[in-house]
Amino acid sequence: MISRSPRNPVDTDALRRRCVDGGPYNRIDHTARTGSTNADLVAAAGKGAPEWTAAITEDQSAGRGRHGRVWTAPAGSQVIVSVLIRPPRSSLGRLGTLPLAAGLAVIDAVTAAAGRTAADSGHPVALDPVLKWPNDVLIGGRKLCGILAEAANLSDAPAVVVGLGINVSLTEEELPVPHAISLDLADPGHTFDRTLLTGDVLLALHHRLTQWAAGEPALLADYRRVCSSIGARAKVVVPAAEGERTIYGTVTGVADDGRLLFRDEDGTDHELAAGDVTHLRSV
Repeated sequence: MISRSPRNPVDTDALRRRCVDGGPYNRIDHTARTGSTNADLVAAAGKGAPEWTAAITEDQSAGRGRHGRVWTAPAGSQVIVSVLIRPPRSSLGRLGTLPLAAGLAVIDAVTAAAGRTAADSGHPVALDPVLKWPNDVLIGGRKLCGILAEAANLSDAPAVVVGLGINVSLTEEELPVPHAISLDLADPGHTFDRTLLTGDVLLALHHRLTQWAAGEPALLADYRRVCSSIGARAKVVVPAAEGERTIYGTVTGVADDGRLLFRDEDGTDHELAAGDVTHLRSV
């Protein structure tokens, strides 16, 4: 299968006009290829890069997701973005909800892109993204995006980097895992402009990470509305010092601190800060 959305380089001049000159960002750094945009920004943070510096690349050779999982794709087939924020120390107690905010931003960006594409084409766009706790962006039950937040400094001058990669034009043969998906595969009737989508992502991240830093309650309320885990029967593999354990039951909610609220099959309630969630079919 041949990809449909163009794999041309992102138009960085247009992106800077939208997000720096006419938007909230201080700087956008672009590379044709790098190991990791997160690593690049962590290093830049140590050298005094300003808050709301973004790093974007066409090709990333050492991208990582949660638990150190590798996330790779052909050049030009993804939107690859990392953003540096310098939140107040008062926000550090809410670090557990930062990945949730990033996932919600991707939902915002993909929804905005779908609306624009539908308006431009005159045809509806078949995208209905949802979140699986904590921040897996799913379309049709398949994963669209990898997200990783990393601390550059949590002491005197807090600095955090949030990075993500959205699959835009990957074909079935190019997917890193069978349960992944791309925008092209999710909606074969449309193409997606990576420059516009990158701008959507940057602006959505600014909005949601600003909400997170300020501790706005609306953030978690919006998250819960698009979190498909809530109410789902699920299996959760929970890390523990003595080894992983697996529990089955139902997700009852997401707490204000980002933890998963889970009732197991014995009726015992759990508050889980970490774990791999698999949604199960209802019986």
